Amino acid sequence: MSDEKRVGIVLVSHSAEVAASVAELARGLSGAGAAVPVAPAGGTESGGLGTSAELISAAAASVDRGAGVAVLTDLGSAVLTVKALLAEGDELPENTRLVDAPFVEGAVAAVVTAATGADLAAVEAAAAEAYTYRKA
Repeated sequence: MSDEKRVGIVLVSHSAEVAASVAELARGLSGAGAAVPVAPAGGTESGGLGTSAELISAAAASVDRGAGVAVLTDLGSAVLTVKALLAEGDELPENTRLVDAPFVEGAVAAVVTAATGADLAAVEAAAAEAYTYRKA
């Protein structure tokens, strides 16, 4: 699959720094570099803590390469904001999905899987599977 047709990943956090750091971590651990379009959407337009529909929409548009967009979120209102955008129907690229996955582990799994050229369903499944990762 060409870079133009890769699944894009959006990481929505209440903190711009957290979203950017998780994006950097996922890119670095996947070895995908710029091959997978990943965009953080953290905080508010003014730089505070919170979520912004405008930042999320812009991030999703920036990673849309025609193969779908997977959106991972950290906490409650981030989920609600993405759900509201999806309900609007025209605020996010076509074939955008809110992925139910742990934020950090799911982001890494999503980027690793997207780097292989996998489709949106496979990226979503890999991210969701991160719930089963055992640490002890």
